[in-house]
Amino acid sequence: MRSLVIAIPLTFAALTGACGKNAQEESGPGPSASGPASEAQAFYTKRCVECHGATGGGDGRSADTFTPKLNNYNDPAWQASITDDQIKEIILRGGTRLGKSPAMPGNPRLRERPEVLDGLVKLIRSFGKLPMKGSAPARPLTPQR
Repeated sequence: MRSLVIAIPLTFAALTGACGKNAQEESGPGPSASGPASEAQAFYTKRCVECHGATGGGDGRSADTFTPKLNNYNDPAWQASITDDQIKEIILRGGTRLGKSPAMPGNPRLRERPEVLDGLVKLIRSFGKLPMKGSAPARPLTPQR
């Protein structure tokens, strides 16, 4: 009887996926039936919203901890100051290697998922079509050498 009391909860935990985590959540985004745009949105929500905010305004929960302030992706001046390739580089390489905040992590695994990387760029560009709530001055991306 005692072994049955132990075995039932262990079996239930194994069947339910160990507290709801699955391999994709632990290893990052993988192929999805919903397509690259949905994967890009999910990636942004999971990895970017905390700092950059849900609409790219640089107003996420952690945004106040950064000096200088994060760029506001709604700012037309910022949107005009940066190329799609520069956006991709900072997503892939992170802030430190490009003279930005070391808190911005690199995401080199996205090199293997160019369609998701392109989706992230499109998402960031779409924020430029939203009305601005307030912004930090636009700062162009200049790599450190």
